Amino acid sequence: MHFDQRTQQALREVGLETDDLRAASTAVVEAVEADARALEEFFDESNTVYSDMEMAHSSAEFPEHAVEYLDLTTHADEMRGWLRFDTWGAYVENGRLLPDDSVELTLGPTINDRVRFAPDRETLR
Repeated sequence: MHFDQRTQQALREVGLETDDLRAASTAVVEAVEADARALEEFFDESNTVYSDMEMAHSSAEFPEHAVEYLDLTTHADEMRGWLRFDTWGAYVENGRLLPDDSVELTLGPTINDRVRFAPDRETLR
């Protein structure tokens, strides 16, 4: 079970039983794994994506990126990995699919920001 001891205690105090906590924990793990697969599919299906990332070497409002791959691993409610473009890459933590067919990832050192990616620039407007 991935809930820390304080969270488990608080959930018990509001009436959840151990079986409920296990079920909730399992549901969270499954949701994170499903999101990781969907995020990898998003980048696998795209040779090129666009982002809302501010880049020093680009004057484009929504820079273009040639995608090599997104490789994610999950553990409980954590998602981490590496996003590789043609000439650079970034450490990834967490990610989510958005209703407008874009995705949002937290990119680590050198970027240190949440970044939206989409298959076209119009989606980011």
